[in-house]
Amino acid sequence: MIGEAVERVDPAVFKLLTEVSTATLHTVLYRLGYTRVFMAGLRPFSRGRHLVGQALTVRYLPAREDLPPPTREEMPAYPQRVAIEMVRPGDVMVIDAGGDCTAGTLGDILITRIAYRGGHGVVVDGALRDTPAIAGVEIPCFARCAHAGASYTRQRAWDVNIPVRCAGVLVLPGDVLVGDEDGVIVIPRALARQVAELAAEQERLEAYIRERVGAGTPLSEAYPPSDAFLAEYRAWRSQAPGSES
Repeated sequence: MIGEAVERVDPAVFKLLTEVSTATLHTVLYRLGYTRVFMAGLRPFSRGRHLVGQALTVRYLPAREDLPPPTREEMPAYPQRVAIEMVRPGDVMVIDAGGDCTAGTLGDILITRIAYRGGHGVVVDGALRDTPAIAGVEIPCFARCAHAGASYTRQRAWDVNIPVRCAGVLVLPGDVLVGDEDGVIVIPRALARQVAELAAEQERLEAYIRERVGAGTPLSEAYPPSDAFLAEYRAWRSQAPGSES
């Protein structure tokens, strides 16, 4: 099944999200009642790159002997290749490979094509291959593991742009993903702007808390912040450069 493309999120929301951590986003989403949004067990294969983008999903299923790999002539219609050619600027390819670490779902050449088409990253509940070369590709890549074998030995791409399960988390086409050194978190598309704005403010507050704790303020006052501490923070914010007050 090949699902349809979805509505795009405002680039201004992406810009806000590039400045916030997954830890902060987890805090904000938890306060909004969302507790099943962090993809546990995935790790970055391209260090120091912040992932922000919208999900373009691919579901893999186990291979079977009566379903041979696609021939060269059949390859353009293979769901994996269809998904790659569907990538739009800002997309993150999210692959549900069921956590299978016995073959790589993508390698450096396919990921290079995703980057060329404007993709913002790759997230795989499974394995990547060619990981030394992937480290040099200009988009962030997250996966559960690495394996040198090609996907056709164990897996087969099946569906594109449908709801998938990735590292235990539901991902819908168009959901927003953010990734950093801690891992990857999913933001429901309808909440993206609200979460981005709340997270940006939370980052400012936590920067102030770090500064104050570093200057000797006791944790009992600063973390979590007391009402008096928050009042001091708001007064400081009102005088900060760029404040709207």
